[in-house]
Amino acid sequence: MKSVLIIGLGRFGHHLCRNMAELGNEVMIVDQREEVLEDLLPIVTSAKIGDCTNEEVLRSLGVANFDLCFVCIGTNFQSSLEITSLIKEMGARCVISKANRDIHAKFLLKNGADEVIYPDRDIAEKLAVRHSANHVFDYIELTDEYSIYEIPPLTEWLGKSIRDVNFRVKYQVSILGTKKGEDVRLLPAADHIFAADEHLMVIGKAEDLQKILKHL
Repeated sequence: MKSVLIIGLGRFGHHLCRNMAELGNEVMIVDQREEVLEDLLPIVTSAKIGDCTNEEVLRSLGVANFDLCFVCIGTNFQSSLEITSLIKEMGARCVISKANRDIHAKFLLKNGADEVIYPDRDIAEKLAVRHSANHVFDYIELTDEYSIYEIPPLTEWLGKSIRDVNFRVKYQVSILGTKKGEDVRLLPAADHIFAADEHLMVIGKAEDLQKILKHL
């Protein structure tokens, strides 16, 4: 369990708050608009109405006491930059700020952000990958080079084992796990037999994964 401060309760801030609370974290939320806080009051530890570009408001939050501080202001970059810089100066341990553009990210990182997130860009990229290839059920980019795909087995693998296919050598990617409905099994053994009703979670370089994806 971590203590989390979320500044800015737009759509992303709302979703972040709910997810953080559901995972058992202690969450404090802050926004200038009282109405955006109301539906979250039953699930958060505390809430405050205030303008966080005001140093006194920020100091009253005790930002140094939180494990994570999220700055989720997407519509006013100047305010996001000011708040990011101020809470870092006040001793925030880890500041994660929302950005809409690369130039914003650069300024945020130079002015106190430990990490910058692009929710809209990341969702768009994930959707593009999933729907550009046939039968890609999920996709996670780990680095610029490595990704994880959730895919069905190729027809030519069905009824054969991972060893029979010589999977790792032939494709230069690894199988992290298999999934049937809600049943997920990690690191399947070499004698695992590929089945038509399962999904595979495979990890590897994009160029190697594409060799599999083009056959789906």
